[in-house]
Amino acid sequence: MRVLLVEDETALQEALRDILNANRYTVDCCETGTDALDLMCSGSYDLVLLDRMLPGLDGLSVLRQARDAGVHTPVLMLTALDAVGDRVAGLDAGADDYLPKPFATEELLARIRALCRRPAELEPNESLCRGDLTLQPKLRLLTGPAGTHSLSGRECAMLELLMRNAGSVVSRERILLHVWGPDSEVESGNIDNYIHLVRRRLKLVGSHTVLQTRRGAGYCLEVPVC
Repeated sequence: MRVLLVEDETALQEALRDILNANRYTVDCCETGTDALDLMCSGSYDLVLLDRMLPGLDGLSVLRQARDAGVHTPVLMLTALDAVGDRVAGLDAGADDYLPKPFATEELLARIRALCRRPAELEPNESLCRGDLTLQPKLRLLTGPAGTHSLSGRECAMLELLMRNAGSVVSRERILLHVWGPDSEVESGNIDNYIHLVRRRLKLVGSHTVLQTRRGAGYCLEVPVC
């Protein structure tokens, strides 16, 4: 697996590169946002580890521009900014996961494994239609009455799971299993962040579909009859 590591702090970059190499990942490194964007758009990587605070073009700008350019490579954002608003901003920009610094090596590696593992049932070839929504999982595109919007990998996986089970309650445990994987150490707040993001995506495409919270049970995607 080939990883792009974007980190401008030399000591941390070298430490992360050594950790990844020791775990049999092939790693390329860069220090600036401009270089990161060029490399991400090359399509040569299976995963990107992206620092948020970079010289010149910051990590959020890199991520937005890469997603707008059609780059769907999984991105794990690494940053010292760990407030809820900072995490939401990173996820909203297109990050698939968000890991605050400092972090344990074991957690970093677990999140990398989870990002690179998606259940086969969540990767169909066809479009998925429910009510006024159309989801193209391979392209990570969601279309509604107001247009089309691109999704991050986790947003797409979560929305696909909910759409395939529209009208039924999907538990938080099932969401965790299918979106993050069985071995991932995920805080409860991460699921809440993505539920918030999915609701925003539904509004962006002008859908009348509602993602309801069923307290103590999970979530239900209620699709109105067109």
